[in-house]
Amino acid sequence: MSGAVDLSPLKERAAAPPPPPPGGDGAAPGALAPIVDVTEATFETEVLQRSMQVPVIVDLWATWCEPCKQLSPVLEKLANEAGGSWVLAKVDVDANPRIAQAFGVQSVPTVVAIAAGQPLADFQGVQPEPALRQWLDAIQNAVAGKLSGPPGAEPEEQPADPRFEAAEQALENGDFEGAEAAYQLVLNSEPGNTEAQAALRQVRFLARASNAPADAIERADAAPGDLEAQFVAADAELLSQQPEAAFGRLIEFVRRSAGDERTAARTRLVELFELFDAADPVVVASRRKLALALY
Repeated sequence: MSGAVDLSPLKERAAAPPPPPPGGDGAAPGALAPIVDVTEATFETEVLQRSMQVPVIVDLWATWCEPCKQLSPVLEKLANEAGGSWVLAKVDVDANPRIAQAFGVQSVPTVVAIAAGQPLADFQGVQPEPALRQWLDAIQNAVAGKLSGPPGAEPEEQPADPRFEAAEQALENGDFEGAEAAYQLVLNSEPGNTEAQAALRQVRFLARASNAPADAIERADAAPGDLEAQFVAADAELLSQQPEAAFGRLIEFVRRSAGDERTAARTRLVELFELFDAADPVVVASRRKLALALY
């Protein structure tokens, strides 16, 4: 069933995210209520949105269903024990036929696990408690680290990487060569490590810019055709938190130059852009200006 369920007819856009429900039996203060009664009107909030935080186990039942009376109490007991690490959403199929139709329910009880707004697994009929515990454990293992967790849940603290700690310590000591070597060591074993790549770019820039003379900007302004002087001045401007001035200086050089010097200026600009978030407004605007300068 789970691979073919279309829940989109039940999605009703909420005006705002739902407030965390009060803690119930088995829930710590501020935790999710472990058991909720769900209707067609609250399905979006209590099931789909809630499943972005924790797995939601939908118990589709009916008042006339004798097997439901055996299964539901066991699910409720397990939900209370879980204390909000997953939520039991109880749905009366007679009162909420659209939900039953969306899940393609052919008999009750039917139980469906929802995570990140999508059906993950399901079963029909009564199951013994040990089997239910095993099924629920499998659901939680499958979504471990993929959902945001209950409100107020502390994010799992990742252990510090000693390689990065060594690099950061070297940087604090002003040892740019040591910091560069430490980050390069990370990249030697993990060429795709984006954190180390970004840090290495920053260190190389700092090492270069820290050697700029105090009058670097004045020298460059006095010699607009001197590419190396423009490089040094742009570094000094970036170091003093003037990215627009630094980018504008090199963009102007690109506009006025040709050949190898133009290529070198453009290459340096791209390197400087990479020191920033690609979505930074100054970078976005400067990239547009560079494109215009090239054509």
